[in-house]
Amino acid sequence: METLVLTIHILACIFLVVVVLLQSGHEGMGAIFGGSSQTMFGASGAGGLLGKVTAGLAAVFLVTSLTYNILTKETTGSIMDGQTVEQTAPAQPEVPVQTSGQDSASE
Repeated sequence: METLVLTIHILACIFLVVVVLLQSGHEGMGAIFGGSSQTMFGASGAGGLLGKVTAGLAAVFLVTSLTYNILTKETTGSIMDGQTVEQTAPAQPEVPVQTSGQDSASE
């Protein structure tokens, strides 16, 4: 099941990139490469068709992303699995111990 969802997800990604690149911009870079003529998709242009295809592919992308995440949640481990964090008290500062037989100035 995971393989099927992942395959559909990858295909949706590829087709989504292609469909977005097929859409013409509002002047700008599309006009530089001769994209101002939209006779390939009819008189009204490709705006309606490509917009609907983009929305459909985006929905498929979203659904497959969430589905794959839910399917692999049980099998994929976390970095923190099996690790415990030890709480240790901060180290106490060392206090010099003076002996009674030695003078502290001679050291």
